[in-house]
Amino acid sequence: MASTLRVVQLNVGSLLEPDWVNRRVEIAAWLRELRPDVCCFQEVWADANNPPSVEWIVDETDELGWHWVFAGDALAPAMWPDPSLRFGSAVLSRWPIDEHTFHRLPVVSDGDRFASSVPWELFHVRTAGLDVFSTHLAAAPTQGLHRRLQVVEIDQLIKEARGDRDDLRFGTKREHMPHVLCGDFNAEPESDEIRFLASLAPIDGQTTFHQDAWRMAGDGPGHTQDWRTSPIAAEMNINRKRIDYVFVGDAFQRAGSAGRILSAQLAFHESRTGVIASDHHGLVVDITWPQRPS
Repeated sequence: MASTLRVVQLNVGSLLEPDWVNRRVEIAAWLRELRPDVCCFQEVWADANNPPSVEWIVDETDELGWHWVFAGDALAPAMWPDPSLRFGSAVLSRWPIDEHTFHRLPVVSDGDRFASSVPWELFHVRTAGLDVFSTHLAAAPTQGLHRRLQVVEIDQLIKEARGDRDDLRFGTKREHMPHVLCGDFNAEPESDEIRFLASLAPIDGQTTFHQDAWRMAGDGPGHTQDWRTSPIAAEMNINRKRIDYVFVGDAFQRAGSAGRILSAQLAFHESRTGVIASDHHGLVVDITWPQRPS
């Protein structure tokens, strides 16, 4: 594992879903087992009287040596009346956090009150020279128009953050590790949104390429919401689907095979402590990182 990056992705559902006090214990148990280098968690919250909801998990697994940061924005007053509440993402890393930027993602002006009430986000963290992005897109199956707009914005924001790190020069290997993009995309693999990110379809004349880790190295359907295995998903009567992803930037012509996806597996999908971690299952992905710091 000396030149491998292990990434964990999970929508923790710490605000709106039940039994967080027990589910956070389950998440901590999984982190001890997986021992990831970087974690991206969505649906994290904090307010004037409460620290970010994953702080307990960080403290409980302090032997893993986390550096971490949270960012979010307010829900609409009609959804959550406390103006101090912030709802967003947290990123945990084994290395210090060098910088971080929170972006609120756009929605289509179509009168959808729910879509416009939630601060859908892209959260960028740079740690040990690695660019990590955590995202959460518009949720309902019918909100594909919002997600189409959001993935185009995500792609543009990533390109701006990366600068010249992904420039390809003939006859020269690219030295920089590609970015990692994790999140709850609320979109299935066949959707325009995911096909756009994976270079399988244009949106509004634009194209891009981010490696879908499950498509590259996973086995089976990879459902990350499954009513058969998550009691919370079953209670909400959610259909089985793959909507959570780890994407990695283009690995073409990277020195030392940087960005090669070695494995992608489900995580948090089975109980370690008697409860299931979330209404979502998570992912654990191993990626070649030849410049990995000690």
